[in-house]
Amino acid sequence: MAIGAVSSAPSAALQSSNLGLQDFMKILLTQLTYQDPLKPMDNQEFIAQVAQFTSLEQAQQLNTKIEQLVINQSALQSVGLIGKTVVAESGGASITGTVASISLAGDVPSLSINTTSGLVPDVALSQITSVR
Repeated sequence: MAIGAVSSAPSAALQSSNLGLQDFMKILLTQLTYQDPLKPMDNQEFIAQVAQFTSLEQAQQLNTKIEQLVINQSALQSVGLIGKTVVAESGGASITGTVASISLAGDVPSLSINTTSGLVPDVALSQITSVR
């Protein structure tokens, strides 16, 4: 089993390839089972491996929680834009209009902006350049 690369937004396939606690315990038990009886594993080395894995697991959990916090923050931020006049970049052009609605489907909120030429759907928060 390969260890997947670390990224800020891991895909489902990448997450499933990461080693878990059960995998670590299997490796550790196999290592203990097949160790040389004349050169047993050092207790300090054993504790160090357990501590490293625990630390890695906690870092992965923290990363997941921070990603969820960022998603929640962007949703909260976008709700405050309803009814406000915004300027956004869409398709290489600058559009100005009032935020009519917000879709929270998926990880990133998308805004619908009411302009003088009609409704512009699916505008991401990252496309907003100013709020009036």
